Amino acid sequence: MQVILHCGAHSTEEDRLLKTLLRNVDRFGDEGVAVPGPSQYRNLLKDGMARLLEQPGTPISATALWDQILDGRAAERVILSNPHFFGSQRRALDGHMLYPEAEARVRALQALFPADQLELHIAIRDPGGFVPGLLENAGPDRINTIATEISPQCLRWSDLFERLRQTAPEVAITTWCYEDMPILWGRILRSMAGLEDGARISGGMDLLASIMSGEGMRRLRQYLAQYDELSEAHRQRIFVAFLDKYALEDELVEEVDMPGWTEEMLEQATEMYDQDVARISQMDGVTLLSL
Repeated sequence: MQVILHCGAHSTEEDRLLKTLLRNVDRFGDEGVAVPGPSQYRNLLKDGMARLLEQPGTPISATALWDQILDGRAAERVILSNPHFFGSQRRALDGHMLYPEAEARVRALQALFPADQLELHIAIRDPGGFVPGLLENAGPDRINTIATEISPQCLRWSDLFERLRQTAPEVAITTWCYEDMPILWGRILRSMAGLEDGARISGGMDLLASIMSGEGMRRLRQYLAQYDELSEAHRQRIFVAFLDKYALEDELVEEVDMPGWTEEMLEQATEMYDQDVARISQMDGVTLLSL
């Protein structure tokens, strides 16, 4: 069975993505794709992973796990979503690196489902926005500590992917940039479900609607209704054109307020992030969904 593990990352619209996946349960089910509710597996897998991390080799029945997760339903592909698959929000920057526990946790997931084909799906984000997003609910002391110890220019998503590829080269990775998600939303959903480009889904413009005026969305839907079929590339170009004209500017501006972080640091972080994305696009075993 194909097991799609949506691993976040944290603060990349992960909850909204799960909600949209769940809106498509019936549609995906017709294609043999199951989207269980998170209550059916998050605690179950958390406990199983904890046992394996503490005592590798602990016998855990994959059949019993699937019986509980799928509740007797048949599926060829299953989507499991949890931004904590790679570790908690608080531990995401330990050791001045992104998700230092990721490799051990992927090995644990492989041990839980040894007969299944695992794939990782994860959003990446400019560290200048990702780090503040991680700290959204943190206290002042925690924020000051991270702001002092972590430089956004030094965090590399490609380093995380290299570690994962070295640890589990048989586990493919699909990734996309948080900054592109309003345009890529439908493509991300189809990719996770293993559907062909252009396949009909519900909520394929959910995120776009959050940053575009109501008038713009109305006109966009009218425009799209003229076409029976559109390629993903054509659809994306249309989205970009309408967003250029009807974007809610306040929703596009991201204000970063981290003690000691300067505008120059953030500009450097974005420049390094762009270079990192280019590097990721060339990595073996990694698929980058892009505009």
